Amino acid sequence: MKIIDGKVLAQNLRAEIAEKTAKLKAEKGVTPGLAVILVGENPASVSYVTAKEKACVEAGMFSLPINIPVPTDNGDATLLSRQIENKLLSTIAELNADPKIHGILVQLPLPKGVDEKKIINAIAPEKDVDGFTPVNVGRMLIGERCFLPCTPHGIIKLIEFSGMDLKGKHAVVIGRSNIVGKPVAVLLVRKETNATVTLCHTGTPDIGAFTRQADVVVVAAGRPNTLTGDMLKPGAVVIDVGVNRIPDATKPKGFRLVGDADFESCAKVASAITPVPGGVGPMTITMLLWNTLESALAAN
Repeated sequence: MKIIDGKVLAQNLRAEIAEKTAKLKAEKGVTPGLAVILVGENPASVSYVTAKEKACVEAGMFSLPINIPVPTDNGDATLLSRQIENKLLSTIAELNADPKIHGILVQLPLPKGVDEKKIINAIAPEKDVDGFTPVNVGRMLIGERCFLPCTPHGIIKLIEFSGMDLKGKHAVVIGRSNIVGKPVAVLLVRKETNATVTLCHTGTPDIGAFTRQADVVVVAAGRPNTLTGDMLKPGAVVIDVGVNRIPDATKPKGFRLVGDADFESCAKVASAITPVPGGVGPMTITMLLWNTLESALAAN
């Protein structure tokens, strides 16, 4: 059984991105620029934004962090949400017009009452390095060139890194979110990958009946132990997208991180599996850098 080390693959790809970034600077005097907009001070969001900023700097890119504060007064909630929304829209409009910025990312989730769809749709498709706007989602669906969503793109890279050729293989995706489940199913079925795909979800009566037929299982359900070893075909590749906190008194913080797959039982059956943490996680920011570089190259 092989551990698919996302940290190693991410390091390799980031080195390649840094090299191409340096070449773009040297030949055209252009530095890829990424703007990350954070609303409020949610600790998890702050941590993600800090990690993205650090990754940008290490790759030789220009990072522009933008923080929009959340009003602390007890005014009308609808009015406050509208104020935040208007500030976001005006900020995005400025960034859309800024030639130094090649990628725009709005850190989710946004405060309650703010229309996330409206905000995401305001990002110019050519700067939508998260691959979330309807234009890029539509282009992905019909196979046109576009920014691929970062986590699903990273998952495809991890499967390739495991050594599996997806052509003709049966892939099962557990989870139908717009961020992971649906887009990774689309990427798996494209002609470039050419897998046969089954998409399972909470409405699937017996998920194991499908996963036992699968050469690859991508589990992104947001629930521990969604996938167990007895649900796997021997030799299958398992990509675990889940990140769940479970109580653990032996840990300093009182909890530990686990995925959606039961690692111990799945590892006894699978030929390769991603760990949690250290599997899919490192790839998400890496593919964000990839898209930002692609955007800068396309604009120059």
